[in-house]
Formats: sequence, C-alpha cells, structure tokens
Amino acid sequence: MSPLPPLPTHPADSLRVSDQERARLGQFITLSLVLHALVVMWVGTQPGTPDSGAARRAQVWGPLRVTLAPPPPPAVAPSRTSGPVVAPAPVPPPAPTPRPAPAPAPRVEAPKPAPTAIAPLEPTPAVPPKIEIKTLAQPVPLAPRIERPAPPPAPAPAPAPAPAPAPAPSADIAKHALVGYWHNFTNPAGNTYPLSQIPDAWDVIVVAFADNAGGGNVSFTVDSNAGSDAQFIADVKALKAKGKKVVLSLGGQNGSVSVGSQAEATNFTNSLYAIIQKYGFDGIDLDLENGVAQGAPIQQYLVSSVKALKAKVGSKFYLSMAPEWPYVQGGFISYGSIWGAYLPIIDGLRNDLSIIHVQYYNNGGLYTPYQGNPYPEGSVDMLVAGSKMLIEGFGLSNGSAGNFAGLRPDQVAFGVPSGPRSANSGFVTSATVNNAVDCMVKLTGCGSVRPNQAYPTFRGVMTWSINWDRFDGYNFSAPVGAHLKTLP
Repeated sequence: MSPLPPLPTHPADSLRVSDQERARLGQFITLSLVLHALVVMWVGTQPGTPDSGAARRAQVWGPLRVTLAPPPPPAVAPSRTSGPVVAPAPVPPPAPTPRPAPAPAPRVEAPKPAPTAIAPLEPTPAVPPKIEIKTLAQPVPLAPRIERPAPPPAPAPAPAPAPAPAPAPSADIAKHALVGYWHNFTNPAGNTYPLSQIPDAWDVIVVAFADNAGGGNVSFTVDSNAGSDAQFIADVKALKAKGKKVVLSLGGQNGSVSVGSQAEATNFTNSLYAIIQKYGFDGIDLDLENGVAQGAPIQQYLVSSVKALKAKVGSKFYLSMAPEWPYVQGGFISYGSIWGAYLPIIDGLRNDLSIIHVQYYNNGGLYTPYQGNPYPEGSVDMLVAGSKMLIEGFGLSNGSAGNFAGLRPDQVAFGVPSGPRSANSGFVTSATVNNAVDCMVKLTGCGSVRPNQAYPTFRGVMTWSINWDRFDGYNFSAPVGAHLKTLP
C-alpha cells in the first residue's frame, strides 16, 4: 500500500498564537492601558479646563474597552481513508498564568520605554462638550439693577453781593465842570479878593481852607480881603444862584484834621454842620495831604463822620476829594503807608462822592498797569491813565492785595496846575488838558493809552488855582472852560 499524501494546511492553522506571542500581546495591552490612564490624568489637571476628574475624562476620551478573545480550538483535518475518521483527542490549551489584580496603588508614574520602541497612541481629538440650552417655562426674574444715584449737582456759588447802586449823577452840577480852588489867604499870587469877582468860567468854587480847631472840631474865618462875613455869605448865595457850587475844603498842603476817635468824629460832624449852615456852603472837599496812612483811625472815623454830616445836610450834600496820586493810584505799586491810603476812604464814601479830582502834579510820573515805565507829568497819557484807573479799577500791589473797583465816570475829573508858577512840577498846557478830556469823552486826542470805551459823562478838570489863573491872565480858565462847554 502506497503512503498517503500529506494533508493540506487548514486555514485555521494560521490563527494559532504561540505562548511567546501571547505574552507580548499582554505586555502591549498593559502598556497601552497605563499610557491611556496617564493621558487622561494629564488632561484633567490642565489649568483653564472647565471640568476635571472622571467626568472630564469621559468627556474627552470616552469609555475604553479591551476584550481578549480566546484562541480558536485546533481544527481536525478530515480522514482520506475509506473508514470513519476518528478525531484525535483535543489538546487542552495551557492554563493561563493568573495575573494578580492591581491594588489601588498610588498614582502610577510612566515607566521608562522598553528597548523595543512602541509607537505612541494617537490621542483622540477633544470633542467640544455639547451645550444644551433649555428654555424655562417661566423666565426667572432678574434682580433689579441698582444704579448708583448721581451726586446732587454742586450748588452754584452764591453771587457776590452787588454793591449798593451809586446815586445818579447830580443834575445841578455842570456835565463837564471846571473846578477851581479860591485862596482864602495871601500868597505869591497876591491878596485874595471877594468871591463876587470870580469869572463865570468856573463851575465849582472850592474855598481853601478850613482850620483844625482841635479835638475833631473845624473852624473857618473869612480873610479880610474877601470882605465881611455878611458879604461873603451874600457872595456865596449869588454864586449858587448862577448854578455854581461853593464848597469848603479841609486840609491842604499845611492843613490837617483830627478824626481819630468817635468823640472827635462827632465834633467834626457837628462843627462842620454849623459852618455849612452859617455860610451856605453846598458841602465839603477833602484835600488831606497829611495824617492819612494805612491803618490810621482816620480811615474809619472820617468815613462815618462824613456820612453823619450828609445825613444832617440832606441829599444835595456835595462831597469832593483832591488827594495826591500816591495816596490813590500809588496803591497799584505798593499798598502800605501812604501808598493807596486814600482808597478805603474813597471806597467807603463812593455812594456819597460827587467828584474826585486827583492831583497829577508835584509827585513825578505816574505808575500804572498799562506800561512798565511811568507816564510823565504834564502829558496826555498821565491824565488819561490816571482817570482810566479810577473808572475801570486796578489791582493793589500789582494785584497781590486785591482790587479797587472803579467809580462812575461822572465822579471822575483830573487835577492840574493852572500855570507854571502854581505848582513845583506838572505844568500842562491848555491844549494838553483839552486833548486828555477829549480822549476820555470821545476817544480822540489820545496818546499811547486810551480808555476801554468813551465816557461821555466824564466830569471834567480841576486846577490849583483860581487866584493863580487870575495872576496869569486867565490863560487856563478861558480856553479850558470854553472847550468843556463844547463837549456833548
């Protein structure tokens, strides 16, 4: 009998796994599980991830299941003999070596890679979590928004109290007046003379001067060359009948008054009222060139005593002032001692003041806010600048000590000497005087400085003196008086 041919290889034979291959496959699966656990733990601990732990790992990787199928049993080849084929007894598979269950050990550190390089697992791309938006059956009411209340508006600063309105300009004073001082004494201009001899060019006649009788009292004695008291009184009355103002001046170059206490202020008021009543004066002129300084009691008591005098005389009471410019505009460069010392008196009596005519002579050039250098005596600029300061106001001590508020234009005139011998310095020509007045009234004839606007009610011009003008042949009163009457 010939030998049987070899049996063909069964397809199932190719699926047989050796013990060595089975061991390697187990190692591979174990390493994969470890790496999988490490990756999941690493992802869960990254900052900024919305979740962590098991929920995050399930969300990122999903469940991982590994099933090891048992190897298939060996197939039995059919017999080629004519007799029944007897299957050989199956060879039992080797019993698997049991692996101890891993204890819940602490965190597993990644093992060092084995010499045989195994390709790392590609992590499954992170799938963004599905966000479900559920519509509530009833909207949840939101808490009301609490707005921070706006702070209440800051109250507007209370406006500074407006100064009491000054009385309207007196209708019985010439709109553009020529004011002159009449000497009640003899000097180089000659003996005095009766008031009746004063030319009509003068609108206001200031009788110079009353005397200091002590204790605040004032006295007045008519010079014999002016006639008797009765003649003097009659002359005053006649001048007033012509529309002139006749007033009594206090002070002067050598004169003074004493008003340093309430008792002296009372005596001052009462004695002056008696003189006014006797001689018929319209009022008084304050030409105080001595005894006025910053902080002196006269600054307070002179104001109160003049107000009391006006209360006695009545509303037609005439009040003028003739300070030298250092006592007034001098406060611009320095506010102390005599510099600006008249300003508190002016300010305290501004509502009672008829005219102020500052003396722009005998004291050098005038310092003003309008240029660094002083304006020289005898110039249009000095007369205009000084008048501009009185009307428009100016700072004290270059603005560091407050401000002087301006006066009404009808309260302001300027004072100049009538001729070359009537003052030590500051002589002006009549042409200069007329140009300065035109500049203030019409903005014509100005020099380098001019007022902010024309002041048609600018009051006019004062001069020292009527007697010197007569001595000089009326070289001042005739041209200046005539010009003032041409102004609108």
